[in-house]
Amino acid sequence: MSVVSSGDVVRVHYKGSFTDGEVFDSSDQGKPLEFTAGGQQVIPGVSQAVIGMAVGDVKTVTIPPDEGYGPREERLVQRVQLSDLPEGVSPGDPLQAQIQDQTVVFWVVEVDQESAVLDANHPLAGRDLVFELELVSFDPQ
Repeated sequence: MSVVSSGDVVRVHYKGSFTDGEVFDSSDQGKPLEFTAGGQQVIPGVSQAVIGMAVGDVKTVTIPPDEGYGPREERLVQRVQLSDLPEGVSPGDPLQAQIQDQTVVFWVVEVDQESAVLDANHPLAGRDLVFELELVSFDPQ
């Protein structure tokens, strides 16, 4: 039986949840997720977890922040005057800014009469994540 090696293109169905069981993402209603095992297209914990799996295998892995979306950094949260932001921003809105030659996404966390709190952390940063992975198919390199 053939198993996935680093560099193989894999297709998996997945369910991502927090450690309390709350599901935050899933491929249930769509096509399998395709990526290169051991590559950088998905978070490292998922990219590495598929190595050694065979078609039809199901695996559940708990991924710590350093193998997921990184630690939460409070220095990436800041209060900004509303006059410096697009009109009508509200909590949950993503905003983009060009910083040097990199595009950064900020999430609007809170808005009051004069200012808004923006957070450049990924919404899943600092969280342990649980992924159930089912290998649908793969193409050896």
